[in-house]
Amino acid sequence: MPPVHIMIKPVSGLCNMRCSYCFYADEMEHRSDNMCKKMSETTLENVIRKSLEFADGSCTFAFQGGEPTLAGLDFYQKLLEIEEKYNTKKVKIEHALQTNGYALDDKWCHFFAENNFLVGLSVDGIKATHDAFRKDASGNDTYYHVLEKAECLKKAGVQFNVLTVVNSKTAPKIRRIYEQYRKLGFCWQQYIACLDPIGKLQGEKEFSLTPELYGNFLIELFELWEIDLKQGKQPYIRQFENYISILLGYMPEACEQRGICSFQNVVEADGSVYPCDFYVLDEYNLGNLNENSFEEIQKKRNAIQFVENSCNHLSECKECEYFFICRGGCRKHRDNMGVMDGKNRFCQSYRMFFDACLSRMVEISKRCR
Repeated sequence: MPPVHIMIKPVSGLCNMRCSYCFYADEMEHRSDNMCKKMSETTLENVIRKSLEFADGSCTFAFQGGEPTLAGLDFYQKLLEIEEKYNTKKVKIEHALQTNGYALDDKWCHFFAENNFLVGLSVDGIKATHDAFRKDASGNDTYYHVLEKAECLKKAGVQFNVLTVVNSKTAPKIRRIYEQYRKLGFCWQQYIACLDPIGKLQGEKEFSLTPELYGNFLIELFELWEIDLKQGKQPYIRQFENYISILLGYMPEACEQRGICSFQNVVEADGSVYPCDFYVLDEYNLGNLNENSFEEIQKKRNAIQFVENSCNHLSECKECEYFFICRGGCRKHRDNMGVMDGKNRFCQSYRMFFDACLSRMVEISKRCR
């Protein structure tokens, strides 16, 4: 059995910030139960118990939101107690948590360090780009506040990476952002393309990411990364690492680079399970861990053919010279206003990127052999 990965949303969509582009807030508006509540101890115990019974070898519990720290530190202390109680098979347990950092303090950071939590900190580059769309609940800027939390994580010795949303503001400023991250010592970086609201025309929002912007972003970021690579001081950038892995003959760990959905389990605060963070919607509900087993949830996943439907690549896509490395990209980017038509909205972006950079990635892969 492959490693089990459970993404838990302990407070559902509750958040202490109001990011303009938040795809999860958008998903909640499209659900019949617009829940905003903390996961009960009973539900937490059922989720952990069934996960550890199902897992064989290793299990990762990743926490997202909303803002998962709003569950309170006691929630995570209880988590560790429950894990110890039910881990009778001695499964290797790993923890991750994605946060906006707003509520972090020394207690949180020491807890993460002592218990080996891998933390993802959401930062959108420099002040101008970050504060454009990432405001607090009162509409105030948050950039310097988040940088303070980054220093708190560093001081405590927490393993953390930064997650940056690529949008209309961050994409054109990637050179300044990259330089800022270097100065701040952000050596582990992940970039995620901004999503437009469900069922809306692409590119109409102030934060919308156009294919041309994204293509230029990828090229410029790669060129900056390549310069540092030649000097042996490059940051870890997940997307590029995955492309190099493909060229070396390995399976990429990110489903976007695989071109097919992985077997994910996203657990909402009420215990309901969904197949992907981008599809926490009524029609994709796979069951509830307060009532159902993982075997029953897997049957429902098979019934709706969620993973199988992610293979809906167009003939023109399969015949493309770059399909072997692009693989069609993320399923969500092939979802056109709710219709899976197989056309990735960032196809132009990837063509631009591979036209400019693939030959250099091939050379890098040769040096890695």
